[in-house]
Amino acid sequence: MKIIVDAFGGDNAPLEIIRGCADAVKGLGVDIVLTGREQEIRRVAQENGISLERMEICDAPDVITMEDSAGDIMKAKSDCSMALGLRLLAQGKGDAFVSGGNSGALVVGATLIVKRIKGVRRIAFAPIMPKNKGCFMLIDSGANVDCKPEMLQQFGIMGSIYMEKVMGIKRPRVALANIGVEDHKGGELQHSSFALLKNSGLNFVGNIEARDIPDNAGDVIVADGFTGNVILKLYEGVALMLMGKLKDIFTHSVKNKLAAAVVLGDIKALKQNFDYNEYGGAPLMGCSKPVFKTHGSAKAKTVYNALRLTKAYVEGNVVDEIASSIARYGADEK
Repeated sequence: MKIIVDAFGGDNAPLEIIRGCADAVKGLGVDIVLTGREQEIRRVAQENGISLERMEICDAPDVITMEDSAGDIMKAKSDCSMALGLRLLAQGKGDAFVSGGNSGALVVGATLIVKRIKGVRRIAFAPIMPKNKGCFMLIDSGANVDCKPEMLQQFGIMGSIYMEKVMGIKRPRVALANIGVEDHKGGELQHSSFALLKNSGLNFVGNIEARDIPDNAGDVIVADGFTGNVILKLYEGVALMLMGKLKDIFTHSVKNKLAAAVVLGDIKALKQNFDYNEYGGAPLMGCSKPVFKTHGSAKAKTVYNALRLTKAYVEGNVVDEIASSIARYGADEK
């Protein structure tokens, strides 16, 4: 399997990207195509003793930054490492593409260069996040601020397929993010989306309030991009705050430090459960070929886990499964 990676996508590029890719070559058995400034990639690898074995480099002179507008990937920054990677994917020169760069540019590029699966209305960000037992997918988490009910139905379909094929969850429970669990709660978007999801054939468990999301109430949480992004950012912020408070408690005194030593293993396990590095990032669901967005602040471990999930995405034939499901739903509606 050959995975194309944007070597200059993210705050810690290219060093941490190269390190993560080198680890993936060894640990996952994948081949890598790095896009970006070739001379700099080779210099950084040499200075840090990183092997570029089984890594091809495709030179791209430019980089799209977080300050650039999303549309620049098709115009002013069409020669950037992200754009080149997406073009290579569209041309069949790799099985998947991974980038930690500008999220808006990645959505635009994936939509216009790689294209959507036929019948899919919008590409959606779908991060995997921790809950009380295991993990869940939040879809959409920011790609589409304004949504229509049919889009949320498709989010549920795509998320359910991913959680089954990649995460190994049989009959994933699909829930709709809302302000109450009753069927009549929410506005027009939620009412119409509820009806579509209820009649979709998915394992739809109804509405879910934000406070119940961490408590294993669903495996796929469906939301419009605005609501999903608010949930995502609040979730991350609360987790960081709680872990910080826990650290303060256990370092407050000698007695507390001794208590921390007794439960050190449990504390590490808890921290790992809430560490976004364990989940790598988010697939762009609905793209005609696998595209994965890793965290902008990704370190090597995050990149490795993003590549691990990307490999599972390809091996699970998620794109084909989504295409056939969307086609079937489209036929049923006619």
